[in-house]
Formats: sequence, structure tokens, C-alpha cells
Amino acid sequence: MKFLSPVYNVTPVPIEKIVPNTYNPNAVAPPELELLYDSIREDGYTMPIVCYYSGKDDLYIIVDGFHRYRVMLEHPDIYEREGGVLPVSVINKPLAQRMASTVRHNRARGSHNVDLMGNIVRELHDLGRSDDWIAKHLGMEKDEILRLKQITGLAALFKDVSFSQAWIPEGEEEEGIYPEKEPVNAL
Repeated sequence: MKFLSPVYNVTPVPIEKIVPNTYNPNAVAPPELELLYDSIREDGYTMPIVCYYSGKDDLYIIVDGFHRYRVMLEHPDIYEREGGVLPVSVINKPLAQRMASTVRHNRARGSHNVDLMGNIVRELHDLGRSDDWIAKHLGMEKDEILRLKQITGLAALFKDVSFSQAWIPEGEEEEGIYPEKEPVNAL
């Protein structure tokens, strides 16, 4: 079967059936949010909101596009013009994949809130994802993941991390505790 990108199946969905996800680390400053409003007012919605459809709740959970959704919620002129519906493309992926997708979409556009990114790393870790998986799917370097783990302060995130042996300062070796050093030949 040939792959068909979700954008080729955009569906108008009433905003009342759309809800934000609980993990989005993206933050938009007020001037940029106002610029987004201006863009939507002038150009209309040019990109769909990416959602996961929860059949159990009959709701669309936002994966990407929270701020475009927010513009409609906060601006009656946009709500009225659009008839209270947002263009939605649906992806059908498990939670860990949706979280990774949210981060990829956001990172391609801008910066993230560090605390919220740390929470995502923690949640993915809790879902059983390895640092390698997180690095690959979120487009992060291993040291960035390590820093986020350090920021969250959760020891459980380090249980599978191997650390290098500590160095021993010269002159502090105690007999029987540290291996003997080979004598250094002076030139």
C-alpha cells in the first residue's frame, strides 16, 4: 500500500471537539501570538491542525497546532469567519509517537520551554523509551537528554546510565585501595 500523507485528508472539525494535549513544551510570546492572529486574519488557516482522534472520547487531541487552535478560541472574528471549525489532519499513532511528533513539529519552528521538555523526556522514559529512542525520535543529542534529566532532578532517569570511573588525584593513592601506577621514566 502506498503511503499517503495525512495532509491529503484534511477534515473540518468543530472546535468544541478539539482538545489540547497535556505535554506540549512549545511556548509562544505575546507578540508572536498576535502575529499568528494577524496571519490567520489576513491569510486564513493555511496549515491544518494535526490531531489524534480518540474514538473512546469522540475528541480530537492536538499533536501540533495548539496556537492556531488558541487563535480561534480567543478571537470571535476568526471563530465566526471560519464557522467554528478548524482544518484537521489526523495521525493514528500511540502516545509516545505523538509526543515525538509534537516535539519534531515544534523544534522545526522554534524554541521550547526547558522544564516542559524535561517533562516530556521523563514521560517518554516512564513509557519505557530509551535515550537512544528519545534522541532519534525527538532529534536530540544525548548530552541534551542528559541535561534535561539533570534539570528534572529525577534519579530514576539515571538508573540505566553508565558513568565513567572517577579520577584519582596524584599523591592520594592509598596502598591496597587503588591500583599501583607504573613508574614514569624521567628523561
